[in-house]
Amino acid sequence: MTKFYGKLALSLTSWIVDSLSEIFKPINKELPKAGIKTPKRVYNCIIVLNSFIAYIICLIGVIVFHFMFKINPYSFLVYLIFLPLIAALFVFLIGYFYPINIASSRRAKIETNLPFVVAHMGAIASSGIPPSAIFKLLSKFKEYDVLAEEMEKIVVNIEVFGLDPVSAMKEVAKRTPSEKFKQILLGLASTIESGGSVKTYLKNMSEQTLFHWRMRRERYIQQLSTSAEFYTGILIAAPLFLISLFSIMNMIEPNLGGIGILQLMKLSIYVLIPILNIMFLIFLSTTQVEI
Repeated sequence: MTKFYGKLALSLTSWIVDSLSEIFKPINKELPKAGIKTPKRVYNCIIVLNSFIAYIICLIGVIVFHFMFKINPYSFLVYLIFLPLIAALFVFLIGYFYPINIASSRRAKIETNLPFVVAHMGAIASSGIPPSAIFKLLSKFKEYDVLAEEMEKIVVNIEVFGLDPVSAMKEVAKRTPSEKFKQILLGLASTIESGGSVKTYLKNMSEQTLFHWRMRRERYIQQLSTSAEFYTGILIAAPLFLISLFSIMNMIEPNLGGIGILQLMKLSIYVLIPILNIMFLIFLSTTQVEI
């Protein structure tokens, strides 16, 4: 079904994708990093076709809504023009940013586990095990999540496609979403090619990645401390002060500039404070450092 839909999208919208190729270049770079196996041109065509289908569905929905509820002609015209366009744009943006978001998520997961994987690689290498066996062993550790998948790709390149370990690492380095992991793979490949000590290289990289991980954790803890002070001052103390102020003002003068104090109080309690708390939670989630 997916292959059929991809072929359909390619046959119907390929001319649009080809004419707008510059727009799709950023997501074409992210597709391999996101682990999406759909060919780039097919994925782009699917986005365009989905947007067109959303436009048609919304257009029909507006017409049906008009006949059911008899909205005035001016409103109907506005809805007919803008709502389908908004729906199409919304669907297009979801498809456009989906691989970027997935690649970013994979990058975060890789860099979270990277210090421990490199340390694990160094410990295994110290026993004299070759790199190909190291990758095969680590690919079985599902606790490493996306990194285990990256290791498995290296193993597949070696055992299925017949590449040597150095070429296999370079191929995965081209497609990994993490720049740090890419540099480690390329450095390891260079060390093997030059006849250097894999054990020493991995030991040095383990110390370096662990140091950077600890620094990130310390910065995050300091940021949490600042955020806690901000939350206490702005989102706890300030609303209490505001509600107290409104209560006193309501006893003196129930209106402020033609607006009721009670309405302002309800607006603050049920709209302003929840929005500020949600924004604060979003800020924390976007700046969080995974353990």
